Amino acid sequence: MKREFRMIANAEMRAQSDGKGIAGYAAVFNVLSEYLGWFREKIRPGAFSRCLQGDPDVRCLFNHDSSIVLGRTKSETLRLVEDGKGLLFNCDLPETQAARDLRELIQRGDVDQCSFGFIVNEQVWSEKKLENGDVETTRELLDVELFDVSPVTFPAYPQTSVEARDLWPDGEPEEVQVRRPVAASEAKMKVANLPDLDVETARRRVYLAKL
Repeated sequence: MKREFRMIANAEMRAQSDGKGIAGYAAVFNVLSEYLGWFREKIRPGAFSRCLQGDPDVRCLFNHDSSIVLGRTKSETLRLVEDGKGLLFNCDLPETQAARDLRELIQRGDVDQCSFGFIVNEQVWSEKKLENGDVETTRELLDVELFDVSPVTFPAYPQTSVEARDLWPDGEPEEVQVRRPVAASEAKMKVANLPDLDVETARRRVYLAKL
């Protein structure tokens, strides 16, 4: 299984009043993501339960940078709880310059987004035809293995190949590849005949034409 990263725009991240840590939601349940290329995603309640019960060794990093470690569950400087809203994290920051700078940025509101790294164990896919005729594909995460939570400076959206690699650092998972409506090479050929459309719209129209 391959690693994946997802960004949470409304992480409700905050600096703790004691001046020693940060807290927020690394993931929120039952909220549809932005389009991840051609599908959307949401996390089901309980998706982290099995993982958390096994006392996983999870890091809190800044921008998923393994050289900037902020906390770790193994050392009890990072605590993770799954509640009715999502995955809540609470991190005691170290006395490092990077951690002090980050806390100041969060307190000022300059950094207010969060991301989490995971591996999918169980998922379910569904399709729904919209009023405009498009088909919306949704991937629901039922059970995941968590390996890091990270405050992030910039979100990662798949509008460019560089940003898409941020979502799938080990390459696009097979379960995502096999469900892609149109292979990339086929989509490119079809787009040539649809010059007024962007790639995503063209891909959707080709897919619908095959239904």
